[in-house]
Amino acid sequence: MTADRATGAKPVNFDYSDDQKFLKSEARKFLDARATAKVNRAVLDDPAKSYDPELWKAVAEMGWLGAAIPEAFGGLGLGHIDLCAIAEELGRVVAPIPFASTVYFFAEAVLLAGTEAQKADLLPKVASGELIGCFATSEGPGAATAASLSTTVLDGAINGVKIPVTDGDIAHKAIVLASEGGKPGLFIVDLATAGKETLKTLDPSRSAAKLTFAAQPAERLGGVGEGIALMEAIFDRAAVLIAFEQVGGADKCLEMAKEYALGRYAFGRTIAGYQAIKHKLADIYVKNELARSNAYYGAWALNTSAPELPIAASAARIAGCEAFWFAAKENVQTHGGMGFTWAVDAHLYYRRAKQLGLVAGAARSWKERLVSQLERRNAA
Repeated sequence: MTADRATGAKPVNFDYSDDQKFLKSEARKFLDARATAKVNRAVLDDPAKSYDPELWKAVAEMGWLGAAIPEAFGGLGLGHIDLCAIAEELGRVVAPIPFASTVYFFAEAVLLAGTEAQKADLLPKVASGELIGCFATSEGPGAATAASLSTTVLDGAINGVKIPVTDGDIAHKAIVLASEGGKPGLFIVDLATAGKETLKTLDPSRSAAKLTFAAQPAERLGGVGEGIALMEAIFDRAAVLIAFEQVGGADKCLEMAKEYALGRYAFGRTIAGYQAIKHKLADIYVKNELARSNAYYGAWALNTSAPELPIAASAARIAGCEAFWFAAKENVQTHGGMGFTWAVDAHLYYRRAKQLGLVAGAARSWKERLVSQLERRNAA
């Protein structure tokens, strides 16, 4: 990395290193072989399954669950950029595993706010695949705030309901936003005795649940009254990582639409030659590249703990949601009448685009957060 001659500033290389490109390439080979559409469909076809345990075990054996976890706690210690590379490939195959809930939310929360004892207890279990985690903040429609919390903690016991909780029905532990003495906090809760009700969703390969707590033991994560601030910081981290899954999924949608358009003939020519299809594919490409640019900015901010992270995460989240939803929708449209059928894989990506568009908060709330962050920065 060399300094700019005119300003003396060091340029930022918004791209993967050679080692990270190799990791990404190997991840794609592995997932193309082990996480096919057949695997996703097997979860959709079986009401008793919420994820694919064999794929989860294989991913754990690859070490991906601990990519950003320090070696001292059983991880690979690679860093967040490497995790972003893995996330992009997971997004391409819409992997039916609780990777995001466990790694982007649960593990990141422990890394951010956990004590040394909590890290030593929980992170090695995450890295090995022994522990599936989730992040429970929502209590229904609307953003969770200190004033809206009805879940409470008293004398180390938690009571209340969280709905919906992504992967809550299969998780072993949850990090829960609750009020303690009127002050919001985050708490680690073992779900072995909590009430779990699986909810019907558009994408059953990433399940959701209603969690009911009735005096379950709760261990504080972070300081007293820090719940909202920590939740926002964790959402910033998760938003960047999810943006890479969205970029991966959007790119795959573009590939699917292009491949179909080049092979489908109408009136003696491929439909790829018609202006309407060209415009669809071009629009997908533009949105995908915009999302990729914002995701890279977010990855840099996350990996360097830059003060711009809230702004970068918001931009990555907004662009990622827009790109994946648009690409999934236009992929279905490019396939025409066949695109709406169960036999075509386009619906797998449409489902996941809608799921990822809500799992860390809707894009509308992130637009409000981006504006507030920009106003705060400009006022400083």
